Amino acid sequence: MTSLIAPGDEAGVAAAVAEAAAAGEPLAIEGRGTKRAMLRPVQAARTLSLRNLSGITLYRPQELILSARAGTPLAEIEAALAERGQQVVAEPPVLAAIFGAGEGPTIGGLVATNLSGPRRITAGAMRDHVMGIRAVNGLGEAFHNGGRVLKNVTGLDLCKLLTGAHGTLGVITEVTLKVLPAAERSGTLAIAVPDLETGVRALSAGLGSPYGVSGAALLAGEVPRALLRIEEFSESVAYRLGRLREALGRFGDATVIEDDESRALWRGIGEAEPLDARPEDAVWRVSVQPTAGPGVVAAAGLPRALLDWGGGLVWLAGPATAEAHGRVMEAARAVGGSFTLFRAPEPMRAALPVLPEEGKVLAAIRGRIRAVMDPKGILNPGKMYTA
Repeated sequence: MTSLIAPGDEAGVAAAVAEAAAAGEPLAIEGRGTKRAMLRPVQAARTLSLRNLSGITLYRPQELILSARAGTPLAEIEAALAERGQQVVAEPPVLAAIFGAGEGPTIGGLVATNLSGPRRITAGAMRDHVMGIRAVNGLGEAFHNGGRVLKNVTGLDLCKLLTGAHGTLGVITEVTLKVLPAAERSGTLAIAVPDLETGVRALSAGLGSPYGVSGAALLAGEVPRALLRIEEFSESVAYRLGRLREALGRFGDATVIEDDESRALWRGIGEAEPLDARPEDAVWRVSVQPTAGPGVVAAAGLPRALLDWGGGLVWLAGPATAEAHGRVMEAARAVGGSFTLFRAPEPMRAALPVLPEEGKVLAAIRGRIRAVMDPKGILNPGKMYTA
């Protein structure tokens, strides 16, 4: 059975990593374990959890800056921001529909996985809002990078390097985020379209309009629906939705979804709830040029699909088989895209590529970086690639 180490401070994290490094023993790194089933399983006798390294350490609403220890629940951060009318810009998802309801994700885990919601297309990814990081490298040495102000100057940007590295380059202990004011109102234009290709064209037209679309998704089904979100002050949202409806009327019958219903709709899209993935399904995410999204859905031939980010993010769900996985990989490769085997049974994740193979140059660069950050290869070994 895997033993759990859950220090209450950064010094304890550093000591646990230093001990593992000295013994040459791998560590599985996690927050509360909500994304444990994502990517490849880690073979380690001990798990280093950040769950006890929790709490907001700095919040300056006027400066749009918040710092929190890595194990701080996202829900705690969102509640503190909501009191001051602010939000985490990237809409990081909980993904309970994919991984099951649990304790809820931590801010460190969301940064480590670089997960972003529907606002990604206009506001950037999670990594674009990380201003500073404290972490422990694979030798048990604590370090920090970035700062606690919006206009900070740094040399080597380790914040972006660690964001999305899934704990393979360092154990994040604290994160500083840029935050922004929350919108007063949300509204969505829903257009019934004849097919996915038309739907993507409608999304593209909306994103290219001057009306400030902040979400663009496409629900597959017998009657696909193109969804375009506008967020801002109430009067502005009403005006821009009306103009957008006029501009996109040629694509199909359009209706307006008002504030509370609109917010709930986009929370669901960020959580991939419309994908309706069954417990036995494997789940994939494919990133492509938006115009290639419908073709990927057709080529993969899987029963459930959802398109976000203007058609550039394709969620797929279907049988957890090597054959289905092969079709998804080929569909992504054929259009120059990338894939992630987001959820699957552990034997499948252990046996098949969960990410596209790297070229020799990129693999060599990654190897050199890891040799510096984690020379003994003990942090989440094999989480992303077999070597």
